[in-house]
Amino acid sequence: MPDPDRTSTSAPSASAPSASALSASTLSADRLRQARDLTAQAGLDALLVSPGADLQYLTGYHAAPLERLTCLVLPALGEPFLLVPALEEPVAQASPAAGLGLEIVSWQETQDPYAIAAERLPARAGVGVDNRMWAEKVIAFQAALPGGRQTLAGPVLSELRMRKSPAEIAALRAAGAAIDRVHARMAEWLRVGRTEREVGRDIAAAIIAEGHVKVDFVIVGSGPNGASPHHELSDRVLEAGDPVVVDIGGTTAAGYCSDSTRCYALGEPPAEFRRLYEVLLRAQRAQTEAVRPGITAEELDAVGREIITEAGFGPRFLHRTGHGIGLETHEEPYIVAGSARPLEPGMAFSVEPGIYLAGRYGARIEDIVVCTPEGGERLNLTERELTVLPG
Repeated sequence: MPDPDRTSTSAPSASAPSASALSASTLSADRLRQARDLTAQAGLDALLVSPGADLQYLTGYHAAPLERLTCLVLPALGEPFLLVPALEEPVAQASPAAGLGLEIVSWQETQDPYAIAAERLPARAGVGVDNRMWAEKVIAFQAALPGGRQTLAGPVLSELRMRKSPAEIAALRAAGAAIDRVHARMAEWLRVGRTEREVGRDIAAAIIAEGHVKVDFVIVGSGPNGASPHHELSDRVLEAGDPVVVDIGGTTAAGYCSDSTRCYALGEPPAEFRRLYEVLLRAQRAQTEAVRPGITAEELDAVGREIITEAGFGPRFLHRTGHGIGLETHEEPYIVAGSARPLEPGMAFSVEPGIYLAGRYGARIEDIVVCTPEGGERLNLTERELTVLPG
């Protein structure tokens, strides 16, 4: 559920996947060719891709975002090259990027890397810059390409990234199984008298132990804190009868993310929460069962929203139904009202309706689902019923 930048302040730190950790089975040299073809179709002369998920997707290089420029220059005509600071060249050469036959061009401290890139592009080039490029780098490219045109590369690259290959789906399936193993252990940590922060630390350690290399987020929303969808871990002590929302995710060594939400209760919860949860469960099951090629994102959103609205909780469903997932926790496609995008085989996304009663409690159920030619495949298989633990 959370934005990938919203990590738990209490989660133990673990290193991100290294340049060599991205699974070779999920990487294809074909991606560079496909991106080049889409660049030309978009009427652009080149894409400029700085460190982040787009660079990792295209080259396998998990580059550190630094003040020095690292950038994939992907011309619509001609061969792509990876521009890296000289002190980063050994890391780049050791990454999967070199195995793709990609030219790696290093630059010295006294050189202008933006000028080096511009020299290889047409005059007044129209370029797409990746959506996460730092503003200082965007402005430097503007100065190096006077008279050119800049636009976002996201619409080009999302067309590639949102349709997962079989290898990517296998990586997401493994990530889903890893986070399921953490949820299956929740009774070890959720107990009356412990704080959310204490529980969160244990969950974060288990995320690593159960098959991730990085903790992306841990939400433990107990009692009234469950009504805040992006609640941060706090020192609130868990009490008997508390409903608890647990939303957790991490990144595996293959570079792919997990994300799953389940609800627990410490003893018998309030009767109204039981009623709320049954409505939510019915909505989430209907939505996962409705996944199929051709249904639009907004139609899928409406399946659950209508059930929740008919039960009187419509205004309490505060967010979209879901987000795409892959190398990032949040990416295209977004399952939201107003999106007429038809779902296609290979698209992977969360289905996570929620109901939130401010000051009282909230609930959310989240599975990652892959659209297949036959329908939808849930990648999270732990029980969706409310799990009641000893109070």
